[in-house]
Amino acid sequence: MREPRWLSPAEQRAWRTHLAVHKLLMHRLDRELHAHSLSLNDYEILVNLSESPGRRMRMSELADVTIQSRSRLSHQISRMEAKGLVTREDCRDDRRGHLRRADRRGLGDDPAGGPPYHVKGVREHFVDRLTDDQLEAIEAAYAPIVEHLKKLR
Repeated sequence: MREPRWLSPAEQRAWRTHLAVHKLLMHRLDRELHAHSLSLNDYEILVNLSESPGRRMRMSELADVTIQSRSRLSHQISRMEAKGLVTREDCRDDRRGHLRRADRRGLGDDPAGGPPYHVKGVREHFVDRLTDDQLEAIEAAYAPIVEHLKKLR
């Protein structure tokens, strides 16, 4: 087995900065959502539902886009149902699955599905800390990584 190509000091700094930003930002946003009885997982599901036609998706599709196992997603949806965030509907096309739909409580005030307090947090802790050029550079830098990782799924 070949020895790995170790990271240079600059690569190590970039990697560790990425890890710190991700962990600290996700922790902060999750805490802010928890103050409103939501988790980041709840929010991710609600956003995906709100952006889908009719605010409905098959469980299998939702599991794929949220990168969760069917079992884990099923447990998450059950918790969200108990909180009144989603409802189950029979699938009219076939009997293989159910659709999940965000209800009014789950959608919040934003017609696109994002609670205003979450958007405020994303802006305050991320977007407003960067220039437009920096935001474009982040998108350009991460896009090929996202595409590479999507191919590996």
